[in-house]
Amino acid sequence: MGEKKSETTREGADLRHADAAMTASGVEDWFVREVLPLEAMLMRYLHQNWRNKSDIEDFRQEIYAQVLEAAELRIPERAKPFVLATARNLLINRVRREQVVHIDAVPDLDALGVVLDEPGAERSAIARDVLRRLQAALDRLPPRCREAVILRRIEGVPRAEIARRMGIAERTVADHIAAGMCALADVLYGDAVEMRGDK
Repeated sequence: MGEKKSETTREGADLRHADAAMTASGVEDWFVREVLPLEAMLMRYLHQNWRNKSDIEDFRQEIYAQVLEAAELRIPERAKPFVLATARNLLINRVRREQVVHIDAVPDLDALGVVLDEPGAERSAIARDVLRRLQAALDRLPPRCREAVILRRIEGVPRAEIARRMGIAERTVADHIAAGMCALADVLYGDAVEMRGDK
């Protein structure tokens, strides 16, 4: 009886290992099939919205890394809006991180959605609507996932510090952030998909 139970446990572990390998393979297949064909469009977008051309190759790699990280948890339903949202957020974050932003850094701040000092009534209304939708999307995230996303993406806290504050592993922090960003992108730019449960 004990021998049969041991065999069943071993078989279950083998199946879980095979499922993990299939998932990794599935993410790679999805990336090659859905994301890489968007490279020309992505590079045009980056060239149109960032003056310092020497940054663009690094941006592309960082965008690909973020997209892959999110897809490891859940593949986005639509690749194109997810890739563009990732690119847009990366550029906005880069502009915000710069202590001194040269007027030439970004040719069209409107294209990035960065609010200038004196927005018009229409832009203010649009910005309020986007913020309302973002807050609603954040409210739908599981509590631990929401906490990790806010600490990393809004407050800019490093992952190691988030892990320390939340009492979890850095990899779990990364998983929370990737799942949260994927869900937010679905709500804001694609078909809204309700996240289930909390990790």
